[in-house]
Amino acid sequence: MYHLTGVTKHYRRGGEPVRALDGIDFSVADGTALAVQGPPGAGRSTLLRILGGLERPTGGSVLLDGTDLATVTASRLGRIRAESIGLLGPDGGFRPQPVTGLTVREGVAAALAPLRLRPADRWELAGEALAEVGLAGRGELLPAELDPYARRRAALARALVKRPTVLLADRPTEGLPPAARADFTELLVRVWGAHRLTCVVATDDEALAGRATRRLVLAGGRMAAAGPVAGSGRSGADAWCPPRAGR
Repeated sequence: MYHLTGVTKHYRRGGEPVRALDGIDFSVADGTALAVQGPPGAGRSTLLRILGGLERPTGGSVLLDGTDLATVTASRLGRIRAESIGLLGPDGGFRPQPVTGLTVREGVAAALAPLRLRPADRWELAGEALAEVGLAGRGELLPAELDPYARRRAALARALVKRPTVLLADRPTEGLPPAARADFTELLVRVWGAHRLTCVVATDDEALAGRATRRLVLAGGRMAAAGPVAGSGRSGADAWCPPRAGR
């Protein structure tokens, strides 16, 4: 699915050079789950933005199903993001929040606008996505009327409504109280398994990371360690994502 070779991301902050990523090489097999860990400033969020096609690397290649996200045209990159990549973060996603004034269901349906589906189809798919995350019957509320955990589940519905092949999650359980964090972890495991997604998640949550099939540790923009999660080898409901058939 993903194959990264020599990926760098350099920029300047306050006139000083920053090497957010400094020569990253790894692969993520189709249908597997990768946990990315490391201290603040290690480059985890930058890596996810590059995997999601939201930023281009300074150097190296980022192959997604054979297409290099580093060099593909902007129009093709936009299509890949719209069709194949779901994004989830602690603030509801990597992108700006849905337009103010939209109901929860309208906000989820809006994520399908780039796919040019019929409005009736977008509405139906939004309802199905909300039901999957336990928000059936709450789609007519405004996001502000939901509690923080319900808003996090609505954000997951937005990420899943397009039925992507990839889910990228940046600290998805951050800020949730312990009970909600555990419940959201199980929800993620359930939907990832049901959709047989390829998953990459940056997290400090050891319980969430422990459900991955592989672990990558970044430090100072470089790979400090990579390999299977200790005690992994799980499959089915015990692992994040079983292999995707026919992909």
